[in-house]
Amino acid sequence: MKWSRIAAAQQMIARERGTIIKDWGGKIPIALVYPNTYHVGMSSLALHTLYRLFNAEPDIVCERVFCGNRHLEHEASPFSMESQQQLGSFAVLAATFSFELDYLHFVTLLRNAGIPPLSDRRDASYPLLLAGGPAVSANPAPLAALFDAIVIGEVEEILPLLLSTLRDGLMRPRRTLLETLTRVPGVYVPSQAGSEPAHVSRQWVRDLDLYPTHTSVLTPATEFGDRFLIEIARGCHRSCRFCLARSLYHPMRERSAAHVLETALASLPLTAKVGLVSTAVSDYSQIDALVSGLLGMGLQISVSSLRIDPLPEILLSALAESGVRTMTVAPEAGSERLRRAIRKGISQQDILDAASAASRYDFAELKLYFMVGLPGETEDDIDSIVELVRAISGQFHRRLLVSATPFVPKAHTPYEREAMTAGSVLNRRLSKLRSTLRAVGIRVRSESVGWSTAQAVLARGDGRLGAVLADVGRPSLSSWRRALRDHALTQEEYAAERPAGEPLPWDFVRS
Repeated sequence: MKWSRIAAAQQMIARERGTIIKDWGGKIPIALVYPNTYHVGMSSLALHTLYRLFNAEPDIVCERVFCGNRHLEHEASPFSMESQQQLGSFAVLAATFSFELDYLHFVTLLRNAGIPPLSDRRDASYPLLLAGGPAVSANPAPLAALFDAIVIGEVEEILPLLLSTLRDGLMRPRRTLLETLTRVPGVYVPSQAGSEPAHVSRQWVRDLDLYPTHTSVLTPATEFGDRFLIEIARGCHRSCRFCLARSLYHPMRERSAAHVLETALASLPLTAKVGLVSTAVSDYSQIDALVSGLLGMGLQISVSSLRIDPLPEILLSALAESGVRTMTVAPEAGSERLRRAIRKGISQQDILDAASAASRYDFAELKLYFMVGLPGETEDDIDSIVELVRAISGQFHRRLLVSATPFVPKAHTPYEREAMTAGSVLNRRLSKLRSTLRAVGIRVRSESVGWSTAQAVLARGDGRLGAVLADVGRPSLSSWRRALRDHALTQEEYAAERPAGEPLPWDFVRS
């Protein structure tokens, strides 16, 4: 079994372009862990950026580690992609978390590697565990008992000091290294923090042009296939009350169009397809000049996300000419009342105009994203989703796909104290939505209410969840719920409303 997994990794590497293979001699080995499948992990620009930045250092060798389905089996010892090294061979395990549910995958990965999940059970013979990414930057508390250090926010500007600290400290006693890491801005060291951690400031890059963020390794075995992804902006100037991007990545910053075009030009030897990435590509202030420049290079364009106000004609035309088959619109709520309450800032007419534009530019499919269980939602709001989708179908006569996601309140958002809607209510409303829309031939996809509730617990959890995570067996809802019960905890207490004035586990993170 192990040999077949190694052979599969070697075959995957052989299909990649841009892979970095280094000799280990005299270098600090860092395992860059994305606790999900290769397909998901290789879609993350954070992973690509860290891989490139770590390997740019002559004295560091960085190799990727993923959690494929086989890695989640008991006794399946995980290893790195590039040289198939066991995790215990690395000096540092640096994990980046985009999603809270990946905490469960990471613990399984550690257990299968023979590494104790809880930091107080590891000594210097084990790798140093370092975490980062949007999920833990918002609320590091659930992972505080697992990781030696956690980076809060964007890493680029502090990376030189962080790596310098690791170079000097890895040869010293572990306690000395941890004490030194507390002096790196934005680094939270749980073992040094005490019961009431001192404030940790979220780090953010002042000038994005100084730190290119783009695809480092092209592979056909991922969501974006042969597209070269380029980040054009971070953050969002909108005020949607449910969204983490505004608080986690503020202030909004853009790369210059000249910088993006230069990056795209460098990608031409690899591919003629680029993907533009930001919270809302259509909000980019230089979109006309950027699209014109990319088309002038003969490049095909795709985008990560669109706002429908504005919806630039030049961008829609470029997407259609580039062969993009699907346009995605996120009304979030069905009624004008609820969209105003969540400050989405779009009207029904805006949505219908976008559907009409999708039809005019001949897109084959229109995807619609909604949330169910938003604060203040009623049964009438579910009916409003159905009515809105039917109105859209009158403007767009091709394939419609509705995605309905249970609303999960997140730390540092205006809804951080709101209760998550009860599972029974969510299941009833999602069932109604599915049955009503499918009856008129419209496909509906919805995320698991059970897993969404688990996500809500981890998103707003506290330090007690570290021991729970360490005791979860193979990632499953039954194992997760059993571990909570074993520690006398319930999902209901974490999903409940947080009264005004009650201290929150993430209060020490200054965003």
